[in-house]
Amino acid sequence: MPQPRPEPSQATRAPDVYLLFAHEPYYPGPGTQEINTTVVAAGSLRHPQVRQPDGVRIHDLLVQGRQPGEIIPLATLTHELNGGADWPEVGDWEGVTTDLVQLVHAGRCDGLSLGLPDLPRALLCTGPHSQVRAYDVAADDFVIHGPAERAVILDEVGMFLSGVATERPFWPGDSLLPPRGQRA
Repeated sequence: MPQPRPEPSQATRAPDVYLLFAHEPYYPGPGTQEINTTVVAAGSLRHPQVRQPDGVRIHDLLVQGRQPGEIIPLATLTHELNGGADWPEVGDWEGVTTDLVQLVHAGRCDGLSLGLPDLPRALLCTGPHSQVRAYDVAADDFVIHGPAERAVILDEVGMFLSGVATERPFWPGDSLLPPRGQRA
């Protein structure tokens, strides 16, 4: 039975910004669709069961200068971090995203679990200005997909997310750590 979700206080909530990341596929149960991408509230990065201080550092980078409701793919952060060269200064994104998937599985935070097809997933796993070439069998030619198609996919995920979040705000979890520079 799901546990009741407490309302996060304003002090513990980040603006309604979300992290989208791809991960190793899994199947939540027999006969279910593959889950290969997850969206969590930015505040979930400050959960004490997420690798710290890495999660807080990624959180601060994620929310800086963003608009409420914005969904930021992990690949966008990688792009912003000098193509990933600066990740070591921020934190272990692989460990953090693994911890986030475990939190979602355990019901310790809300997450939107998605089973994205290969092309949309590839577009979200590339930087905001990148292109993905895909072979179109019917046309017997390669088709280039880029930022415009990526934006459409993010809009679709956003519409689905807003439908879920209007029922109840995304719960980032309990006992969140404060952002850097703030005292508990």
